[in-house]
Amino acid sequence: MKVDILVFGVHPDDIELGCAGTIIAAIAQGKKVAVVDLTQGELGTRGTIETRAREASQAAKIMGLHARENLKMRDGFFMNDEAHQLKIIQVIRKYQPTIILSNAPDDRHPDHGRSCKLVSDAAFLCGLRKIETFDENGLQQSAWKAAYVFNYIQDKYIEPSFVVDISKYHQQKIDAILCYQTQFHHPENNGAEPNTYISSPQFLDTIKGRAAIFGKKIGVEFAEGFISSKWLGIQSFDAFISNPT
Repeated sequence: MKVDILVFGVHPDDIELGCAGTIIAAIAQGKKVAVVDLTQGELGTRGTIETRAREASQAAKIMGLHARENLKMRDGFFMNDEAHQLKIIQVIRKYQPTIILSNAPDDRHPDHGRSCKLVSDAAFLCGLRKIETFDENGLQQSAWKAAYVFNYIQDKYIEPSFVVDISKYHQQKIDAILCYQTQFHHPENNGAEPNTYISSPQFLDTIKGRAAIFGKKIGVEFAEGFISSKWLGIQSFDAFISNPT
């Protein structure tokens, strides 16, 4: 399946927290979007591999994803090496995206920054035809170069290169996040598992607050921020959204 946007998250729930609004908005505009989770989040304090998989599937339905898969790399211990790069190259060549979204380059969780570099390096190598990879049926894949690789912003604040208006889809984003009942505050699980940094009732308030701050900067209710390592150009001033001063 060829998609317009391929989104990488190192843990199930990363993409929901970082860029679900943008994903939902793109799908509403007729774009095809696939998500690839690198790990099963098996080192998470709360929940299990099985519960995380069910939660990710439920969130995928809410977002309307065209595909979601998990590469089952080792949570906390995957490396940016040849073996892992080839796995990313294979999946990029499989979906042939125009745009790639991935984890933040620097964040509270060390997996996030390492994942960012892994995906970035693999996205570059993916365009080199002398690197051979094969699909699930043993057929050789063609080289593929995505037009853009952007990083969504996660726990640590990073000044965005641009922001995307998600006002119409913010509640749907929150609904997708809340599919992860084992990870975030939920009345049914209150006291059932150890409290963590992300399980407090206040954590989701910070997600909503960040979206409101980014939205305010461009004169809308809610927005998500992204980082670009290269300059972005426009063909017309019509590309700008209205931003009343």
